[in-house]
Amino acid sequence: MITVGTASAAPGEMAVGRLEVGESRDGGTVGLPVAVINGAKSGKTLYIQAASDGDELNGVGVVQRLVPQLDPAEISGAILIVGIVNYHAFQVAQHRNPIDDRKMNRAYPGDERGTSSERIADATFKVARGADLILDLHQGSTSQMINEVRVRCGRHHRMHAECLRLAKTFGCGYVLDQKGPDGQLARAGPDASIPTIDPELGGCVGWDEESIRLGVRGVHNVLRGYGFLDGDVDLEPQTRARGFDQYGSPAGGLVRFKRALGDEVSAGDVLFEITDVFGQLKSRVTADHSGIFWRARRLPQVASGEYVCSVGIDIDSY
Repeated sequence: MITVGTASAAPGEMAVGRLEVGESRDGGTVGLPVAVINGAKSGKTLYIQAASDGDELNGVGVVQRLVPQLDPAEISGAILIVGIVNYHAFQVAQHRNPIDDRKMNRAYPGDERGTSSERIADATFKVARGADLILDLHQGSTSQMINEVRVRCGRHHRMHAECLRLAKTFGCGYVLDQKGPDGQLARAGPDASIPTIDPELGGCVGWDEESIRLGVRGVHNVLRGYGFLDGDVDLEPQTRARGFDQYGSPAGGLVRFKRALGDEVSAGDVLFEITDVFGQLKSRVTADHSGIFWRARRLPQVASGEYVCSVGIDIDSY
């Protein structure tokens, strides 16, 4: 029997329930939606979570479509899922937890006596620590971004090769291999000797069906590649970036992009122009280095100094 919160499943069974993480302002219990899929045969354990940022919904879409496709009778091992991590932010469609104004993915490994976010991080990480692999499903917030996977432990970490292998198996096509900030699950997992990746499934308002499709395919790749399901994975080469150049606007006005997501750019290529409301050119911004046009703001209006786009740099294939 495997139990997560109120969900308990014997071998060959699936169960859903709630994982208690505290109380709300009216004194009621706050419980995260969880699922346990206990395979009929023994094997590894995979932990999946979504929506640790409350407005990043593509991971929730992956969970919604993935779970009905999984038959415990066909699975070796177990899959543990927390469908919505940042409960309070999800309820109000915000990025940060409004109870403590924290970004959830800076609170790991958590603190059972800490703030709301730290308590949720503690409760979910206690589940994740029992797994052999961790997938933390994200997206590029509400900006526009390519579908990619992030390896955040740093290239000198003892788990780096295993995290990179997991990213390649997931197979979005693009990988950011750059050490992440303290408090990320994709940092805490490897520190606990668990290969962990952070798939960033596009970027949108609401959710995007193509990014969700790629996310579902990526999870299936992991399930096959690590022996949860029968079948092989064709490990295609991934385009890897080791960092970003980020570009702000030198002037206020309206953005006119000259590159699309995923385009290769060379140093000196025009990335975007800024015009006034009448279409008169105010400024033109070019790339500092060669790379991949990775991320861009969604709204066209900008103030001087405001973020506009990012280019993935130090590119290779692996």
